[in-house]
Amino acid sequence: MRQPFTETSGIARHWGFEDLAANGPVQRLTLFTGVPVCLITGYAETRELLAHPDVVRSPLEGPHRDTVLDDLIARTEQHMLGANPPDHTRLRKLVTAAFTRRRIDAMEPRIREIATDLLDQLSATTQPVDLVDAYSYPLPITVICELIGIPAIRRDDFRRWSSVIVNAAAHPADEYVEATTLMLDCVHDLIVDKQQSPSDDLLSGLIQARDGGDRLSEDELTSMVFLLLAAGHETTVSLITNGVHALLRHPEQLELLKAEPERLPAAVEELLRYDGPLQAAIPYVTQAPIDIAGQRIAAGEVIVFALLPANRDIRKVERPDELDITRDDATHLAFGHGIHHCLGAPLARLEGRIALELLFDRFPNLHLADPTQDPPRTPSLLMNAIRELPVHL
Repeated sequence: MRQPFTETSGIARHWGFEDLAANGPVQRLTLFTGVPVCLITGYAETRELLAHPDVVRSPLEGPHRDTVLDDLIARTEQHMLGANPPDHTRLRKLVTAAFTRRRIDAMEPRIREIATDLLDQLSATTQPVDLVDAYSYPLPITVICELIGIPAIRRDDFRRWSSVIVNAAAHPADEYVEATTLMLDCVHDLIVDKQQSPSDDLLSGLIQARDGGDRLSEDELTSMVFLLLAAGHETTVSLITNGVHALLRHPEQLELLKAEPERLPAAVEELLRYDGPLQAAIPYVTQAPIDIAGQRIAAGEVIVFALLPANRDIRKVERPDELDITRDDATHLAFGHGIHHCLGAPLARLEGRIALELLFDRFPNLHLADPTQDPPRTPSLLMNAIRELPVHL
């Protein structure tokens, strides 16, 4: 049996999930972490269970939990990602009031400017470049910093801290604690500044968001900013990188997109379906027995939703293993479903469209540095992230 959760090859990762899905949409296995789980690989079953009232978030255990002080836990974990109703309902309502579609749409000119500047820096390059380091990563982290309202002078710091926090397992506990502490202290100072002198940014909006007499506490504010910085940009990095890789592997699809650029929004949806940025959702747990697909899931079982095979479920998608940007309905679960559907999905889609459009406009002959190699992916339970993507411009 292939091991999709830790497999560093993208092809083998999809094949591993295909092996698992062939045994049925609901099955039990033990993760590489030693935790027994109920794995859901079917599209319909994933949608049904993500919307089920008895499927709830399991308590999140942050990294290096035996070392991290309670104060840091309180300042980083009081956000929507690990919350269930009614706490989730309250937090999402307050955050949605600040994280509006108007605010996101207003970012488009600036996102184009940031992407153009990055491509300008690459234009004189004759050697192969790592697209992740040069383009896919700096674009979303710059966008999220500007959206939140982090001063330009601190963005390199936030990028460095965020890298340690997102990849906490690869860093010693003291490095993680130091990065987390420095980021939170800086966020606290920003909150104080925005309280005294609010501006038209997301952090000011979060501080001012109210629902009657209710508002976000400072721990909730720092947790939300922590979530946006440490995780909110990473999926967009993979959306861009995986999308470029898939198109370069399917030159006929790329040529069609160049010839008919109006297909770009649909192409982004198909790329999200074909090789999305998440291979699995954060685990859930059942709080009552549930019958599904001829099986009973007992109360207290941990559920892992495998999004990659769900998006390639043959019962939902014709020719699921083919990339086809002309699909009429590239339905997918890349952003989840139900109450935890990704709040930042519109921003990720916008960045993905702009990033792909400008990249292939600027470098129409872009190609993989070594098309015989499948780029390595980060071993992870959740992320489907290409670590580096060497290309010739």
